[in-house]
Amino acid sequence: MSLEGLSSGVWPVDDGLQPLEPLEWSGPVDAVIRRIGLGGANRCGDDRQFGGQSTPRFGRRKRGAAIQAIGRSRGGRTTKIHAIVDGACRPLAFCLSGGNVADITVAPALLATAPLSRSFLADQGYDARAFREQIVERGAIVVIPNNPTRKHPHSFDPLPYRQRNVIERMFCQLKDWRRIATRYDKLARNFASAVALAAAMTWWIN
Repeated sequence: MSLEGLSSGVWPVDDGLQPLEPLEWSGPVDAVIRRIGLGGANRCGDDRQFGGQSTPRFGRRKRGAAIQAIGRSRGGRTTKIHAIVDGACRPLAFCLSGGNVADITVAPALLATAPLSRSFLADQGYDARAFREQIVERGAIVVIPNNPTRKHPHSFDPLPYRQRNVIERMFCQLKDWRRIATRYDKLARNFASAVALAAAMTWWIN
């Protein structure tokens, strides 16, 4: 019998079979071994191939961004510089945070690192009862305008509040440094070092 000319009609025996789906989840081999009870007792309890991985799947969070003082605000991923200055427009203390962190969140810890003063000026974003009490305990006069949402307003003198422009002037001086105005440093410690150097220069200038 000749098969010549019949090659187009010859098909593999298993051609019509449908592919079988695996009954076990496809993943790293060591995860499968752990699931069937063959893994060692000192292995991790999750299904990841590497125990050091921490970013969740499909998550928006950038791994390590919060540690490096980077947060998403209206303008994108930014860094905030929180600072306390004296009457001569010289920085006394500062810290970094992500752009999405509220000012009042880091204010208590920042105030604790600053020297004592006779008065403390801040905008209405710092109008919080606990923060006001902290300022009074340090022996300073609170000069903070009342937040519009406050039900029981505190007494406020707008005349000394005019001196609050020193903080804005200090930030303008810091932003004269291109490295401060636009953060090029990946690590927060490097950026903080640049801010400290620029702050020291403002003491020499002022």
